[in-house]
Amino acid sequence: MKKYLILYSSFIFVVTANAQFLRGIGIFGAATQSAHYYKNRDAGLKDPLVFVPSYYYPTSHISSEYFNWGAGVFAEFLRHDHFRWQTELEYANKGARETEVIDQYMGTRTDKKQNNKYTYFQWNNYLKIYYPIFSFSHTYLLPGIRLEYLYKSSTPVFSSVSSDFPRFWFSGNLALGYEFPLFKNFSGFTEFHWNPDIIRHRHGSTVVRNRTFELRFGMIWRKRQRHIDDCNAPKYHGPNY
Repeated sequence: MKKYLILYSSFIFVVTANAQFLRGIGIFGAATQSAHYYKNRDAGLKDPLVFVPSYYYPTSHISSEYFNWGAGVFAEFLRHDHFRWQTELEYANKGARETEVIDQYMGTRTDKKQNNKYTYFQWNNYLKIYYPIFSFSHTYLLPGIRLEYLYKSSTPVFSSVSSDFPRFWFSGNLALGYEFPLFKNFSGFTEFHWNPDIIRHRHGSTVVRNRTFELRFGMIWRKRQRHIDDCNAPKYHGPNY
């Protein structure tokens, strides 16, 4: 992981040299809410006279919501008033609250919920589409893709499937954000992300899909516009210049 951090830092350093390309650098913290959707495609083959375990376990279901947190750093590029490219490195925790099946034939579950936990390092890339509200505040959309590396996991429930998630994966993203000025050339922002798996994980006859909601709060630093860039607007006017 250190290698990827060094490469990412080197990339940011190189593009920082071009003020026309780099637009800002920021950090964020996030609250995450995720769940898993299981579907056993062989469930319709159940025969009460012949018990085949794979037809009964895991069961098709939607887990309870799992709450955790994430954090990251990002950079914003492209000299355009309404369209930017945002690239991120994020540490994110996802998972599901599950109740184990103790009688597969009858589908009886335990009363105790347990957490299937997954910790990811993610490289996220979004198209950032601005829509100004005032001269200093902006709403924006963030459609994009997250490339995910599964760093570690803890999977006490449905382990035959939940412990076998792929090490490398990708997921979709759609977010709505609001940016507002703080002081000098720093702005704050809040974002709400919908982060679903585009393709389900396949484990024999069972397929699983993760869905995560993410509420972010963060801060971005932007370079002040030089007077020579626009003699009619020598002062910093937020991201839309």
